[in-house]
Amino acid sequence: MSRIGKAPVQIPKGVKIAVEGATLRVEGPLGKLAHQVHPAVAVHVDPADGQLKVTRSGDDRISRSIHGLTRALAANMVEGVSKGYEKKLEIVGVGYIAAIQKNTLQLRVGFANELQLPIPVGLTVTCPDQTHIVVKGIDKHLVGQFAAEVRAKRKPEPYKGKGIRYEGEQVRRKAGKAVTK
Repeated sequence: MSRIGKAPVQIPKGVKIAVEGATLRVEGPLGKLAHQVHPAVAVHVDPADGQLKVTRSGDDRISRSIHGLTRALAANMVEGVSKGYEKKLEIVGVGYIAAIQKNTLQLRVGFANELQLPIPVGLTVTCPDQTHIVVKGIDKHLVGQFAAEVRAKRKPEPYKGKGIRYEGEQVRRKAGKAVTK
């Protein structure tokens, strides 16, 4: 039995969960999310205990792998609609800046042209100052994906450390060629 899959998901106050056929719908104070559940697993909501449980039909490889995944996705949905998710990015480099213009994130990170990234629906992106970006949303996958796309536009380089990095990320620095002497 999957250790993650057999652990129940606690449902906090203000979160409503509905299972309609193969669709799991989660609604909370921050919004609504839906997920199509694989036929190899079943999701049961116990309103008396305030728990969501995931069970699997068989012991084949697919059922075992989908069991833990479905439970983790359900837990992420519950946390997303109740608390939300947030990723913070910082920009390091002389003249490197970020700004929000309407529904577009503008980045000046050392290229000849300014980079324009459209902000996906369901995300809130803010720039508290020119060197920090905050990505917020209720969908963990969407928040992480957009933050990774922004970081990929100019990854931190190992010699000077310039680029876009997650807040608190340690960049391994390399010594330059002057060290060989």
